[in-house]
Amino acid sequence: MEAHHIRIPVSGTPAGATSARQEIAEGIRAWATSLEPELLDAAELVTSELITNAVRHAHDGPITAGVDLDGQALRIAVIDTSADIPEIALPDDDAEDGRGLFLVAALSDRYGFDPLPSGKCCWAEFEFSASLRTVATHLPLQRS
Repeated sequence: MEAHHIRIPVSGTPAGATSARQEIAEGIRAWATSLEPELLDAAELVTSELITNAVRHAHDGPITAGVDLDGQALRIAVIDTSADIPEIALPDDDAEDGRGLFLVAALSDRYGFDPLPSGKCCWAEFEFSASLRTVATHLPLQRS
């Protein structure tokens, strides 16, 4: 089975985050046209939250966003240079932000972070149901 990958640099600006989110979402949709729309929508939202958090909290240094599709799972990962440990929090009802990791946890099958020598990798995974695995393993490679 051929795996699919996207890795892109993310500019540490709101415009860079928007561009990266769109490129990742387009890649996922191009690979996974036979997957459930709910999974695709959730993957796009999780991608948006992880990239936005990196841009907001990793002020200096490079940011890289990526997605891997291997027929069993879709894994979204964002690497940044901040050593700050992400924490899930529930903000006050009237707060305008602070719900990102809560959404990531609620929508993905697994999520977490891995410390790196110069920062961290925040990730989320979506498993495919057994009926969708056959479709995912036969998708044509769009990008690498």
